[in-house]
Amino acid sequence: MILENSYDEAMRYVENARVQLKQAGKDDKFYVDDKYVKAASGIAYSGLLKALDFLFDIKKVQKKRGRKSIDYYRTVLSGMDKKLLNNLNTSYQILHLAGYYEGEKKINVIEEGFDSALTIIDALKKYSKNGKK
Repeated sequence: MILENSYDEAMRYVENARVQLKQAGKDDKFYVDDKYVKAASGIAYSGLLKALDFLFDIKKVQKKRGRKSIDYYRTVLSGMDKKLLNNLNTSYQILHLAGYYEGEKKINVIEEGFDSALTIIDALKKYSKNGKK
């Protein structure tokens, strides 16, 4: 993995997710088309997992074989950074479960999930040329 560009790579996911949200359309406090909200939520959640994988590589966390579960990420973060753990839990609940699986369309709820994901991704800045190319 190219760790020096890890921040840019994770942010690319969030930017792609924002494009999906624009396609969803808005009606008052809700997105209109849940298809795009589901896609955006899944993409943003994938970006934060990518960021955590980069962060774990940087911190020399022992890699897990096979598919990683939310429990793996929670366990590692519980010993590393409680703030990131709280943001992971929020992002998981909002983006992965409510947004992606259940089709949550309330704008401010989805934005809270994005904010938590961005907090995790921002943790890479100091390892990734400070978030600059």
